[in-house]
Amino acid sequence: MSEIGKKIRLERIMDRDSRNMVIIPMDHGISIGPVKGLVNLPEMVNLVAEGGANAVLLQKGMAKHGHRGYGRDIGLIIHMSASTSLAPDPNDKVAVCNVEEAIRMGADAVSVHINIGSETEASQLEKLGAVAESCEFWGMPLIAMMYPRGKDIKNQNAAEVVAHVARVGAELGADIIKTNYTGDVDSFRDVVRGCPVPVVMAGGPKTNSDEEFLAMVRGAIEAGGRGVAIGRNVFQHDNPTAMTRALTLVVHRNASVEEAMEALK
Repeated sequence: MSEIGKKIRLERIMDRDSRNMVIIPMDHGISIGPVKGLVNLPEMVNLVAEGGANAVLLQKGMAKHGHRGYGRDIGLIIHMSASTSLAPDPNDKVAVCNVEEAIRMGADAVSVHINIGSETEASQLEKLGAVAESCEFWGMPLIAMMYPRGKDIKNQNAAEVVAHVARVGAELGADIIKTNYTGDVDSFRDVVRGCPVPVVMAGGPKTNSDEEFLAMVRGAIEAGGRGVAIGRNVFQHDNPTAMTRALTLVVHRNASVEEAMEALK
């Protein structure tokens, strides 16, 4: 019966019509501290919920303070990995939560972060396999944040590398893959084709312009991506609600970049 639980929970983080996702990760406080946009977490959750985000992604401790903002309904994804920018190896993601905890908190999904190519890749893959087994038992959707990161990774957006890390996540049982955009529609389409589960685009560092950012999102959707999981380009925007609304137009309504830019005015 676990597949029923997964289906019910997935409904909470997907658009009813497009079946795509606009997820706003806000777990950055553990890695880089209380940065702009995340000082008042409940307020930011409220702003992106008003813009139509399907879900927010939080660490377990902050979910107690920030989920539902000031009462607006929005999906909850509990992140179960952590490292800090102050660590000797920030790429070494460790487990800081388990599926049972997330269930008790009312989570609609959980996520883990895996750095392929890092010195601790082996232990991270082992954790991903164990979490996937637990998620299958409990009927909990699993999002795997799959990134190519390590001293031998020359280009984190190279199509063949991104396709490989996305496939790794699917091979080990993830239900949704979050990974880097490869820079153009054709190469990202290859990533999507090589991955049997939905792929959502990661936002990465803040871009130089809104138009550049929305063009990336548009490209990911044209390539067959099933949505976005974007943090800084939303919560550090001058108008997070308007930017979230622009994202929903592209992801759920197939809007052009020009139409999405109008939503920001």
